[in-house]
Amino acid sequence: MREIKHFGRLGPNLKAATGVFSGQLASAVRTPGAAVLTFALLLVLGFLPVPLPPSFAAAVEPANLTPKMSEAFKKYVRAVDARNHLELKRGSDLLWIDALPEAARKRAYAELGRGQVQLERRPSRESGEKTSCPGCMIHHWVGLVFIPRTKLDDVLRVLEDYDHHAEYYAPDVTRARIESRDGDQFVVFLRFRRQKVITVVLNTEHAVTYFRDSASGAHSRSSATHIAEVDNAGKANEREKTPGDDNGFLWGMETWWRMEEKDNGVYVQSESVSLTRNIPTGLGWMIGPFVTGIPKETLTFTLEATRKAVLAQSQTRKNAAHH
Repeated sequence: MREIKHFGRLGPNLKAATGVFSGQLASAVRTPGAAVLTFALLLVLGFLPVPLPPSFAAAVEPANLTPKMSEAFKKYVRAVDARNHLELKRGSDLLWIDALPEAARKRAYAELGRGQVQLERRPSRESGEKTSCPGCMIHHWVGLVFIPRTKLDDVLRVLEDYDHHAEYYAPDVTRARIESRDGDQFVVFLRFRRQKVITVVLNTEHAVTYFRDSASGAHSRSSATHIAEVDNAGKANEREKTPGDDNGFLWGMETWWRMEEKDNGVYVQSESVSLTRNIPTGLGWMIGPFVTGIPKETLTFTLEATRKAVLAQSQTRKNAAHH
């Protein structure tokens, strides 16, 4: 990828607009692969008066998923699986906020009752020690939402209705279908469209299993078995890049859901662990929080969209029953 050496090429007023940052930005954009992220920062701060050229997203320096990265992610996921298994086997205090100190726990339940989403970022220490993932990043979040005046079956009905996920979770999901089903085991296809300055389209396939734990509780485990970045999405010449030999926007995605019916509603918890490339050297101090915010935003949207879909479907059934 060509280096951007002069701010004049980026816009006539850019150097003056950036002021004290100009020297630091000049250094940053000489870093291979960093130019697209510099553009992202400048757009967010309002320094660029023109839209980002559509072709610029293609200038991101490619990344490669190495065996060392893959094994680090698998090791981390195994630790999360083991911890989830122990918690589910225990059978009590299944929501992550139940482990909070009393005052914080009461506050979290009150906020959930008012429609807020409770989120927590988990440090990469699932097995008790810091996970090393050179050249990659492991993102670990857990979120919780409360859906009032609904039943556990209502939530499961929406979550398992993958053929309509492109409606429930638009615009993040643009295509969805069940590839196969055997009882509570699903293989599903989901096309994600993520837009944050640049637009990324991903074809994904997931193996999902649901477990009914009791009359009031259930959980599921979802593992992405195929993730491919899509070039020219929606056009006649669209194609999948080779998984692991792409721009590294998403290399792995594992999800654990829990549902608990109580308090005249259902609590829905989703825990997500994902793998991406690292931030190119030179820009972490500047836009690291901006880039790593995407997993949080996606989880928040997913939980809120789930609540919206469940409530809408419940209302539709009630209306039909009255006619």
